[in-house]
Amino acid sequence: MRKLTAEFIFTIASDPVKNGVIILDNDGTIIDVSTSANDHPDAELFEGIICPGFINTHCHLELSHMRNQLQEGTGMANFIRGILSQRSFASPEQINKAISQAETEMITNGIVAVADISNTNDTFQQKAKGNIHYHTFIEIFNPNPSKAQAVLEGGLALEQALKDKQQKKSTASIVPHAPYTMSRELLQLIDGYASKNNSTISIHNQESPGEDELFVSLSGPLFDLFKELGFDTGFFRQTHVNALRSTLPHLLNASKILFVHNTYTSREDILWAEEQVKKTGRPTEIYWCTCPNANLYIENRLLDYSNFLDTSSKMTVGTDSLASNRSLSVLDELKTISNYNPSISLQTLLTWATKNGADFLGLPQLGTIEGGKKPGLNLLKKISDLKISAETEVVKLV
Repeated sequence: MRKLTAEFIFTIASDPVKNGVIILDNDGTIIDVSTSANDHPDAELFEGIICPGFINTHCHLELSHMRNQLQEGTGMANFIRGILSQRSFASPEQINKAISQAETEMITNGIVAVADISNTNDTFQQKAKGNIHYHTFIEIFNPNPSKAQAVLEGGLALEQALKDKQQKKSTASIVPHAPYTMSRELLQLIDGYASKNNSTISIHNQESPGEDELFVSLSGPLFDLFKELGFDTGFFRQTHVNALRSTLPHLLNASKILFVHNTYTSREDILWAEEQVKKTGRPTEIYWCTCPNANLYIENRLLDYSNFLDTSSKMTVGTDSLASNRSLSVLDELKTISNYNPSISLQTLLTWATKNGADFLGLPQLGTIEGGKKPGLNLLKKISDLKISAETEVVKLV
């Protein structure tokens, strides 16, 4: 048995507990949270605050070998050009080593669960070690409607390869990449898979203005990129509405949908999306993932957090990849949000980084500090006036 105390315990299940004590058994399961350190003079005292382990709801672990290889601030079209030109130059040994090091970095930074994107089987060997909980999103894409069934079958084969390697150590589902890389037919096949398997969906959303422009007017930098790459742009449908509104109607059978990045998502978009779900009468839940450091790395822009706060949206936090970020640290993401939006409370930020991610991934043992749970515990040091700053550090306690 251990007893841990700090200036504040952010249980996330309730208001912060000043000078509280976490009592846990030897395997990290919470027995109780006491409201008084005076009742437990034998408790280990830490300077800072204690919170649950972090949940990273968007990562591309398989791109870890591309750290520091792509120029910052060039926009989404140029970022994609960089990925396509640089991704295949690393050897399998270099890729595996980078994946292992990136996983260690996440664990050191207090991350206890990850929603990870896989286009290949590169990460499967590392995931099979069970060092951290993963939900793998097998990501598929192709704008050619005639290829939809074959692309889905390729995704299902990759999903089965993961299951064979994992031996039930984690979960997986088939998901679309982004609105601009999907045919309507492929979206509908994924939606049918989600309905049959009661699965969750993740999709990149409105990360750049070019995404909306493609659907509204069949123009813009992404449309030009596809022409440059030799794609048949005749596959694209001009819907006259933005990427989110062109896509969500074809994905309403998933149990949960996570829209990722949302850099250009408006308040009206958020309200519209929630209304579409209500109209179906199904219990689909919408979550919104922010990856601020990647957004700055690629587009040099952050989403408008007030849009999501005003609408009581369920926000989560992701790190994206080391191709588009300097670290895989949820705390570093919170630092950026706090720096640009100092009015957002620490309780709110930590809720995004813990409970909301655990709820989205269906991991009831994680996300909050409560009796019977095993959420992992992080110590946040150098917290002043209950605000995260550039100097704040994370130490994994449990």
